[in-house]
Amino acid sequence: MTIVQALILAVVEGLTEFLPVSSTAHMKFTNPMIGVTSTPFSDMFEIVIQLAAILAVVVVYYKKFFDFSRFSFYIKLIIALIPALVFGVLLKKHIDAALGNLYFMAGVMIGGGILFLFVDKLFTAPRIDDEQQVSNRNAFVIGCFQVLSILLPGFSRSAATIIGGESQKLTRKAAAEFSFFLAVPTMLAASVKSFWDVHKEHPDVLGGGNATLLGLSCLVTFFVAIVVIRLFIGFLKKYGFKPWGYYRIVVGLLMLFLLWRGMI
Repeated sequence: MTIVQALILAVVEGLTEFLPVSSTAHMKFTNPMIGVTSTPFSDMFEIVIQLAAILAVVVVYYKKFFDFSRFSFYIKLIIALIPALVFGVLLKKHIDAALGNLYFMAGVMIGGGILFLFVDKLFTAPRIDDEQQVSNRNAFVIGCFQVLSILLPGFSRSAATIIGGESQKLTRKAAAEFSFFLAVPTMLAASVKSFWDVHKEHPDVLGGGNATLLGLSCLVTFFVAIVVIRLFIGFLKKYGFKPWGYYRIVVGLLMLFLLWRGMI
């Protein structure tokens, strides 16, 4: 992987991790378009740069993450994380197969896009506008929605958890913020596991300049993610999911066309 390829992927990750457009699908389709082939390092790279996105969330919401007087905040995140951990372990073979099927991900992008055209009409009269009002039960249900992004790579973890939040009567703002908070333990667990698995098989995976490449890419992802986090909630509150629905349909169809023509 060259430095240009790494920086392109870093920007893509930073732009898409917290948007309801699936960073996984964007990364999987960007790789062949810029000539990145699957190697132990590139596979780990895709997961580990999410750590930079995690840090962006922690920095933007540092007051909440480091307010240790609100212990219930951490309990809610742990409760919401449990379904993803359980299904991630039980369905690992399915997940790996789905991640390798670009046609499947393109179809999920389109299907999710169609859903997003109507999802704003499904949940009305929200009454929870702050994380402190989220109950343990609400957190668990949101965590169950997150499983959709595991079962259906290309659906978007962010979209699944925001929709899950809205189903529990959270406002768009509260649902988006809880989705950001939940991303921290979720992506931390995924990143640590990915790094450990690859490092076990390939102890020299960060040799030959790879560590520098990964570090620089994480820095780029971090700053891009901060911008996205700050802008996204305002956009979501004003416009809802419909614009992202159209975007997903267009991108999904473009993916299918490129696959059909053998261009990726």
